[in-house]
Amino acid sequence: MANNLLTDSLSEPLNGATTATVDISSGTGNLTIDRLTGGEPMLARGLLEYFEKQGLPTRSLSSDNCQAELTLRAGDTGRPWFRFPWDACKGQYEWQIHLNPNVQSDITAHSDGGNVELDLAGMAITHLSADTGGGNMDVVLPDHAADLSVAARTGGGNVTVEIGNGTTGSNTLDANSGAGNVVVHVPNGMAARVHASSGLGKVIVDPLFSMTDKETYQSPDYDNAVNRVEIIAHSGAGNVSVSIG
Repeated sequence: MANNLLTDSLSEPLNGATTATVDISSGTGNLTIDRLTGGEPMLARGLLEYFEKQGLPTRSLSSDNCQAELTLRAGDTGRPWFRFPWDACKGQYEWQIHLNPNVQSDITAHSDGGNVELDLAGMAITHLSADTGGGNMDVVLPDHAADLSVAARTGGGNVTVEIGNGTTGSNTLDANSGAGNVVVHVPNGMAARVHASSGLGKVIVDPLFSMTDKETYQSPDYDNAVNRVEIIAHSGAGNVSVSIG
């Protein structure tokens, strides 16, 4: 059987959902998630590439009492996908998924080794867990989010996370790479405590943060701030940078 690269169209109805749990595993592919811009009453649209021998991606959607659960899984490529942590790589194909920005979403996103790009600006996000075996991880979080719990991890690529303006409540961010650089951007005026470390690289933390111990920095108003974020930023071998603005 030929192993041609094919494309499957994703089109999932809203069915009145106001909240959703979205679990996506793109296999060895690159994964891009952003907002649906057409205004149509859909939960998700997209294009999912796959190899002929791999078979169609599997999907399931259930809805109950305005709560949707969407699961997408790539088929087996039929060969192992192993990368050393320092060997960042590009995926074998592309998944592009657009989610309804008006639905409060809890997102889990995984790639075995491809790049993961999550542009969540303008979306309603309650929780994010994203990881890739060796690709780069780029995350833009929405403005005016509240009480976010975010994890962005890669085995060997770079991690970049931009926290949205006007973020409120108590928020947590874990940004981690086995070997690549880790970069976190904190918006002006947001109180933060930063735990920054690297096994072999440099640690660069904005001078507006005060060092409280060997690996911990925080803004002067953190302890009494109503709106704040606690950040863990770590790389096994790359540089770690946390900046304001």
